[in-house]
Amino acid sequence: MNFASMPANVGHEFKEAEKKFHLARTTEEKISALKEMLSKCPDHKGAEKLRAQLKQRLAKLKKLQEEEKKKAKKFKKLGIKKEGAARVCIVGVTNSGKSVLLAKLTNAKPLIADYPFTTTEPEIGTMNYKGIKIQVIEIPAIVEDFYSTQRGPEFLSIIRDSEAIVVTYASEADKNLVLNELKKNFIQKPIIFYNGQDIESFKQEIWRNLGLIYVYTKSPSKKEPDFPPIALKKGSTVEDLGKEIHKDFIKKFKFALVDGKSVKFPWQQVGLKHVLAEGDVVEFHIK
Repeated sequence: MNFASMPANVGHEFKEAEKKFHLARTTEEKISALKEMLSKCPDHKGAEKLRAQLKQRLAKLKKLQEEEKKKAKKFKKLGIKKEGAARVCIVGVTNSGKSVLLAKLTNAKPLIADYPFTTTEPEIGTMNYKGIKIQVIEIPAIVEDFYSTQRGPEFLSIIRDSEAIVVTYASEADKNLVLNELKKNFIQKPIIFYNGQDIESFKQEIWRNLGLIYVYTKSPSKKEPDFPPIALKKGSTVEDLGKEIHKDFIKKFKFALVDGKSVKFPWQQVGLKHVLAEGDVVEFHIK
């Protein structure tokens, strides 16, 4: 909903806060943005309706936040903890190909059948991308008013805790239903649509949406890089990589040699603040 389009004399600061609200991915971020919108909202009579709507939306989000905290304890009992470099959830309506995709992407062997609602519990698998492990969870079929179903809040929390969402669908109506349920529950994550693409190229598409890069390390005494590579957030530095390996790499750091896209020539000497690119090979030299 575009609050600023309402008949109220809102200023630039309000519109900037509104942008933060629409870009927010978590409930906490949305609450923070709404509070800022309220503080920047005009207090004249013409803005009364707008203020009321903002307060109503804020109350709903605070209620959702409390419910999320209560549900968080249940997931420890379910045993679904984050593993690997990232979490990806597969969502879709019943018989939309979720289990088939999970089996193709990972080592999981979910029950696959042609009758509805085959998956009643989250199915978990591990996707291997360039040696990096990505947790993939198939969520039971999405239905209209999913939050109101018995375990809807639990499953939505798993989705909310992911870095990306894969939507499987057989029709535009099915796809729109899923997207509407995600929107209704304030879930904003990178969304990748699957409808029978080549599985290897689809893995690459998933990776591109995770906001990660992979970087290799190499010992000075070896000719070849170590395997597997290490996953880092885009924009990470040599220092970030060092922290992932061992704290002593930073304490005793002398310099690093880098070969790859982030340097001007092979095995360029760099410092801790050098920003790495995907596929770089980094050789640490310590004192």
